Amino acid sequence: MKYVLMFMILATSMFAQQGVQTGVVVGDRAPDFRLINIDGQFISLDTYKNSKGLVVVFTCNHCPYSVKYEDRIIALAAETAKLGYPLVAINPNDPVKVPGDSYENMQVRAKEKGFTFPYIVDGTQEIAKAYGAKRTPHVFLLSNASNSWKVEYIGAIDDNANDAEKVESRFVLDAVRSLSSGSTPTVTQTKAIGCTIKWKE
Repeated sequence: MKYVLMFMILATSMFAQQGVQTGVVVGDRAPDFRLINIDGQFISLDTYKNSKGLVVVFTCNHCPYSVKYEDRIIALAAETAKLGYPLVAINPNDPVKVPGDSYENMQVRAKEKGFTFPYIVDGTQEIAKAYGAKRTPHVFLLSNASNSWKVEYIGAIDDNANDAEKVESRFVLDAVRSLSSGSTPTVTQTKAIGCTIKWKE
């Protein structure tokens, strides 16, 4: 038993030393990306170099929580864009496991809902891993100072995933408003509520 325990500790240590990606924390430099949008164009952080920041939302088509948040994400995008923080949605799910999250179905869903923001696909899932996204939806709010992108908030869109009418705290919008006025957000991290990301085998 002693040797089994020692082996487990050693294996865990070796695994950790191999650089397992755990994602970013508030204050970190945001990972860049270059991903294809539903219109066939590539989107990266440089696309928004003239913006004050960016709201990055990992979401998808099929997850019931993502569906509940669709209208709220559309409204959020309109509000944050006015403050200099446009929104981009990223679908990280494996379409083999969830055919409803295929690129073609993303195009259909975006048209049905009238998305006013890019809806891009993380085909390799490397960006979701780099950010540390775990669920859909999962938000990462970035600020931009001379193209130095910084993570300012991580977590949920608001405090009521089930009922938009009963929302009391709009975490992302409040954080954007604080940044826009030159202040540090009061809340910088919350727990993302949603479906787990469907990772490739």
